[in-house]
Amino acid sequence: MNTASRRPASDRTWVDDAVRRIEADATRSADTHLHRLSLPAEWGIDLYLKDESTHRTGSLKHRLARSLFLYGLVNGWITEGTTIVEASSGSTAVSEAYYAQLLGLDFVAVMAASTSAEKIELIERFGGTCELVADPGTVYAVAERIARESGGHYMDQFTYAERATDWRGNNNIAESIFEQLAAEPHPVPAWVVVGAGTGGTSATIGRYVRYHRFDTRLAVGDPEGSAFLPAWQAWHDGGDPAAVVGSPSRIEGIGRARPEPSFVPSVIDQVTRVPDGASIAAMRHLLDWGGLSGGPSTGTNLWLTWQLIAGMLARGERGSVVTLLCDNGDRYGRSHRDAHWLAAQCIDPAPYTGVIEEFLATGTWRLGG
Repeated sequence: MNTASRRPASDRTWVDDAVRRIEADATRSADTHLHRLSLPAEWGIDLYLKDESTHRTGSLKHRLARSLFLYGLVNGWITEGTTIVEASSGSTAVSEAYYAQLLGLDFVAVMAASTSAEKIELIERFGGTCELVADPGTVYAVAERIARESGGHYMDQFTYAERATDWRGNNNIAESIFEQLAAEPHPVPAWVVVGAGTGGTSATIGRYVRYHRFDTRLAVGDPEGSAFLPAWQAWHDGGDPAAVVGSPSRIEGIGRARPEPSFVPSVIDQVTRVPDGASIAAMRHLLDWGGLSGGPSTGTNLWLTWQLIAGMLARGERGSVVTLLCDNGDRYGRSHRDAHWLAAQCIDPAPYTGVIEEFLATGTWRLGG
């Protein structure tokens, strides 16, 4: 719901300046790193991590927030004095709080009470206000209500993520990845691996690959209980993806209890369920083995990435694989990095901790799923 669109158009001077500020902020920012991680040379497979934690607001959602603000501004939904409201699992709200502060606008984030304390603190540090709800499924309705009562604008990332970003290029994440791979041994990756929270990132990358006719496949890792895997399966089998119902995800940032409007199953080649314990095991392994700190959604990406590489090895394929380091693990010190929190959530990484090490040592994947 967009209450701001019903207000009379204001002087374009403020909007013009707001767009200029956001574009200037982007111009001051360097692109994020594409790290190459060392695999056994005889495998003939190169692994890359696109490190989105180096954005000013520390996550992949920095790109989405910028796109959503520009989309709202050029559509006339955001004007001087507009209160910005968002339903979020945390990272998008952090980034949107930053841009709201940049433009001098009030910002309200509606999130589940289980959202990591570190993310709540970051939103407040950027001047935002947090409305925490006990039932994650109510975040949409509460955000709509706050926007309506304040006369503000509900950003609704779950609807607009797939359309606010220009999938043809314009410095989106897909274009950045392929430009950074240009001088590598395998510049067109066999796989790009992502998670799905809104579905916007997978939609952007999937469309970009098809538009530029790259022979790259797109895989999505989905946490336990999330609706994205059964929604993709429903689409694949000719059913109705929108009819699928899942459960709230324990892996912050990805996985949803419903297939969001921005999730586009037709551009995805594979969706795989990733156990929550495996996400934590892979997150920990990245820090110990690669010296890179990632959050639990990065662990989800990596677990699926290792499985795909194992499949390539088994088929004698060579090439490159790219996945995303979505945010820094420091945001989860009191949740996914904490042993007591994991025990309370009944998340056990122990069955998965040795699987990756054995795979890297032998090239054999010994755990299915």
